[in-house]
Amino acid sequence: MRKNLRYGMVGGGPGAFIGDAHRRAISVDDTARLVAGCFSRDPEKSRDHGEALGLDTERCYENYKEMALAEGKREDGIDFVVVVTPNATHYEVCKAFLEAGIHVACDKPLATDSSQAEELKRIADEKGLLFMVTYTYMGHVTAKYVRDLVKNGEIGTVRTIMAEYPQGWLYNEKDWGGKQGEWRCDPKQSGRVNCLGDLGTHVENAVAMMTGLKIRRVLAKMDIVVPGRKLDDNDQVLVEYEGGATGINWTSQFAIGCDNSLRIRIYGSKGTILWFQEDPEEVTLIKEDGIPRLVKRSYPAITPEAARYGRLPAGHTEGWLEAMGNLYDSFGECVAAKRNGTFTEEMIDYPTIGYGIQGLKYVEACLKSQEHGNVWVEL
Repeated sequence: MRKNLRYGMVGGGPGAFIGDAHRRAISVDDTARLVAGCFSRDPEKSRDHGEALGLDTERCYENYKEMALAEGKREDGIDFVVVVTPNATHYEVCKAFLEAGIHVACDKPLATDSSQAEELKRIADEKGLLFMVTYTYMGHVTAKYVRDLVKNGEIGTVRTIMAEYPQGWLYNEKDWGGKQGEWRCDPKQSGRVNCLGDLGTHVENAVAMMTGLKIRRVLAKMDIVVPGRKLDDNDQVLVEYEGGATGINWTSQFAIGCDNSLRIRIYGSKGTILWFQEDPEEVTLIKEDGIPRLVKRSYPAITPEAARYGRLPAGHTEGWLEAMGNLYDSFGECVAAKRNGTFTEEMIDYPTIGYGIQGLKYVEACLKSQEHGNVWVEL
């Protein structure tokens, strides 16, 4: 459904995978139209890329500060900005647009420390602005269905969660993964963590949004395994949740044979739920009779709250791009409602800045645990 919204982008220039992905996802439901951008630190590259995307030259900006000020003053200025720059720049970029009165969608992790993120939330709250953190996987219809199953008590009380996200693309010490891998492995651009910030925050968020559980404390072992790396590339975290549930989170970037293997196993007092990101069309539900039930995205069993995001009939796969599109669908509805004066908190069905802060506190607690000899640390 077209919402006649205008958006801008910071980052996502030539050769950047994630910027193109966000643009495609926003176009899935014609959520908004790209009208402005600062796509590169190099003004010429930014202008050329913007023109290639069909933007007016005057709205291809040399830097994000100029863009935020100009767009905040225009009558036809952008309704929201998409921030897809390296981690260490998120805070300053997001802050500039919030201060200009512009809603923000930012790639995860939200910032490099939670105090920065809490300041962003304070500004957003004071100005009545929306802020989405794009934990893409939670846009899947089946991920929302898992959330509803747990909330509705279908597996009873959650007892333990086994969560993992292994990749294999950075296994080779002679191959740093090109542009995408190089900045992730660089402390100046990525911050104090690599694997935990890139993958671990997805794991933490998936469990949080699916189960509603809040972490009480963690015990982390963060390893640098591949020679030459300066930041973690393998993390194992024991988790205790408020209310007594426990869990184990594992992330890795050198697991040969694994691509984007985010897998969540939730074990409750009356059943089990299995959700594997690389099979996003299905959920396995096992009740007390022990019989596995395979529920697919378009089946009648899917809750209405989740099914509303489905587009295609059974047997026609929806994947990662559609999941991100679902996040923008909800965000766009909320931005439009803000503009029209009809917004309510109940409309939100995307990861808010609160989840982004929670993810950073998880990272900080894991770092503290590692630095103090792998001890338990409370959040």
